[in-house]
Amino acid sequence: MAREAREEKESTEPKEEPRKKANAKWIIMGAALLVLIAAGTAVGFYFLKAGGVTVKPAVQPPAVMAVWPMDAFIINIADTNGERYLKMVIQLEVSDQSVVSELEQLKPRLRDSILDLLTPKTYKDLMDVSGKQRLREDIAGRVNNTLSKGKVTKVYITDFVVQ
Repeated sequence: MAREAREEKESTEPKEEPRKKANAKWIIMGAALLVLIAAGTAVGFYFLKAGGVTVKPAVQPPAVMAVWPMDAFIINIADTNGERYLKMVIQLEVSDQSVVSELEQLKPRLRDSILDLLTPKTYKDLMDVSGKQRLREDIAGRVNNTLSKGKVTKVYITDFVVQ
């Protein structure tokens, strides 16, 4: 009977062994979590203080170039016996805003130089795409030879009419 009473007592009492295992599992997971947080914090402070994380300098927008418009050029095309003419308007992009005042002072000289360049051009020279590109380069070269400070970076043909 004593045996039966012991068996009954053991069967009615809850087993504490599984509960202890569950508590141990939570303790181990909590400790692992604390170790991960501590390691992450230590690595973060190391990189911030050691210069591991660098702040990139702000990207500067490209400098805005000054554009100087010129008056229209009207010339007779060389090989047409005066039957055709060219009307062309250009704008010059310069490297610095201070060049614009020099361009204003040299305006008559620049117009004369560009007219000398345009006068011998034939219809075929002017209507070809490579001819127009060559014309842009020649104009930029002539203007740059005249300037004492700065330079023309690009020539824009904004109006081009042949009649």
